[in-house]
Amino acid sequence: MKILVVSEKDIAAKKIAQHLSGGDFDQEKVGGVNVYSFTEGKGKAKKETTIVGLRGHIVSLDYPKEHQRWSLAKLPELVWAEPTKKVDKDAKPIGDAVKKLGKSADLVILATDYDREGELIGVEALDLIKEVNPDVEVKRARFSALTKEEVTRAFASPAPVDHNLADSAAARQYVDLAWGAALTRFLSISAGQRGQDFLSVGRVQSPTLALIVDREKEIKAFVPTPYWEVHATVHKDATFGVTHDEGRFWDKEKATVAHAKVATAKSGTVVKVEKSKRTLQAPTPFDTTTYQRAAAALGYSIKRADSLAESLYTAGYVSYPRTSNTVYPASLNLKEIVDNLSAKGSPFEKDAKTVQDRWPVAPTKGKKETTDHPPIHPTGVVPKPTDISGPEWRVYELIVRRFLATLSDPAQVERLKVSVAIASEPFSANGQRLLVPGFLAVYPYSSREDVILPALAEGDAVQVRGAELLSKETQPPSRLTQARLVQQMEELNLGTKATRGDIIQRLYDRDFVRGKTPEPTETGFAMIDTLEHYAPIIAKPEMTAALEGEMDRIAEGELPLVAVVEDSRKLLEKVVKTLDENREAIGGGIRKALDAKNTLGTCHKSGHALIIRRSKAGKRFVGCSGWPNCDVTYPLPQYGKIVPDRTTCPVCAAPVIQVVNQGSKRGPWITCLTMGCKGVEEREAKMRDERKAQRLAAELLEKSEAEGEMPAGGASDEDLGVEEGA
Repeated sequence: MKILVVSEKDIAAKKIAQHLSGGDFDQEKVGGVNVYSFTEGKGKAKKETTIVGLRGHIVSLDYPKEHQRWSLAKLPELVWAEPTKKVDKDAKPIGDAVKKLGKSADLVILATDYDREGELIGVEALDLIKEVNPDVEVKRARFSALTKEEVTRAFASPAPVDHNLADSAAARQYVDLAWGAALTRFLSISAGQRGQDFLSVGRVQSPTLALIVDREKEIKAFVPTPYWEVHATVHKDATFGVTHDEGRFWDKEKATVAHAKVATAKSGTVVKVEKSKRTLQAPTPFDTTTYQRAAAALGYSIKRADSLAESLYTAGYVSYPRTSNTVYPASLNLKEIVDNLSAKGSPFEKDAKTVQDRWPVAPTKGKKETTDHPPIHPTGVVPKPTDISGPEWRVYELIVRRFLATLSDPAQVERLKVSVAIASEPFSANGQRLLVPGFLAVYPYSSREDVILPALAEGDAVQVRGAELLSKETQPPSRLTQARLVQQMEELNLGTKATRGDIIQRLYDRDFVRGKTPEPTETGFAMIDTLEHYAPIIAKPEMTAALEGEMDRIAEGELPLVAVVEDSRKLLEKVVKTLDENREAIGGGIRKALDAKNTLGTCHKSGHALIIRRSKAGKRFVGCSGWPNCDVTYPLPQYGKIVPDRTTCPVCAAPVIQVVNQGSKRGPWITCLTMGCKGVEEREAKMRDERKAQRLAAELLEKSEAEGEMPAGGASDEDLGVEEGA
């Protein structure tokens, strides 16, 4: 019997071969593609197993040639055009290998990731095989970790292929292609953005960008309100600060009077001492979103966090990282995992033993319980810090420590509130100390420093050492961090666990947002302002959430794929019609924002703006907006992102720009528009020195984290899933 196993990636194929064969397998190439094989049994019981890895999706959905040309007149046809599937050009060797191996197979076992995308990836490969072997038997191996136990169990009890699950992922492809193509083409053509500078718009991308833009509008519209605080410094056995119980004084005169009274006082009296204990509940197990937020608190983007977790999964170190589950299933052997983590020589030996010594324990539980995958947890394999990259190790350690924390006791904190009367004005100070470390002993990511006050009793006199009146203002709401953004996306049902990181990254790639904490660019503002005014359905989450709900129903077998795709096309048809009726206004609004973004400075000859332009050949250059009356132009590098520096060269007075090359470790290249001018060399040298200092600081931080020190600043309890109880 010939068995063909199809996995999602080559590294997974090799792992599966290793586990199923006990390490005794052969490796060869079929058309340049790695293939792993082994044989079991003899005679009629002989089984020849071959395993091949894909590269994720090797089949793409796209429109046929007649719909490839961008044209506003063709948009209504595009909405209803039927896309076709074909093997990606660079994945053709993999597709050919799958067909060749599948042609002689008696049984095909799909062993791709067990989620919607994984099911579709497997079915896409199966469709290729059925072109050459239509009657082949098919089974599905489902596992949540690439460990020997999980893989062996999955292949011992294979399940049927879940075509409903694959259809739900396929529906998303059809819907996103239609919406993305129609809206991107309409807005790009209307705004005159073609070629490399097209404006990418999507069904999920747009409402996600709207969340960022709407928050920025709140920040810009915020009007600060002044207030005052009164603080004093007192002493008894030790010096400590107290704050007026009024907190914020909204009346300056009242604050001034209180401050004047305290400033002239020599002493005060302790009027009350209150002690209380608070319990900090251990965090719940990681699902995808809580993991992403915790990894973001360590400084990783959501996209990077996803990539690191995926690498650890395919290496067999952690369980499948895309899950909604926050309750460990009864079938998961928690004790065995703890035993492996506490083995002699393990980097977590000491911390795991504290959990092991308390066994049996009751793990914490979250609110969401599903049956597809368990919460994210370490597997039985424990790498050494040197086995994997620094970022992978930090994420692995985070997952391990979260796992140990879910099996640990709550922490307990004692809080002390001291009330002091100074010149009849009420003041107080708050102290705290950790009584019982509990889970904090193994999960040190939540910064919780002791604040020790001297031993005080009611009636004690304290000396007044000083007083101050602080003038402050209320602050605007903060921008949405990537961690908060992905949480809001989940709450609004925007995207999926697998796609949210990619969606956020796309906003950066298309220059709709900038900065580590996403801040909308001029283009981002213009895009959402335009959509909210002329087609609000695209910028609001309700339509996208409704479609996500319909895709859930496809997965559950309650709706057919064709019905959901047809409904979305009807809706898109109405949206395109509305946009077309307002084409001039929409194009003009976006062009205005693009001109502002692409303005690099002022022309020395005419005084008009110098703007990034494209030649007929597609080459970018800088031209004066006063053309044809002004013919001033400058060349530009053809690669890298051009960022206006808003300064001028001290030698030639031309605008200075920064050229940012994605993935470059050198940082931005600083130059003026007069290429070859030496006027900005000193500034670039200074920036190089600053970047060198930053790299050294990052290396020191990496070293300190590797030695077990806590990252600077820590993370908020909310991000790390720590709850406080009475």
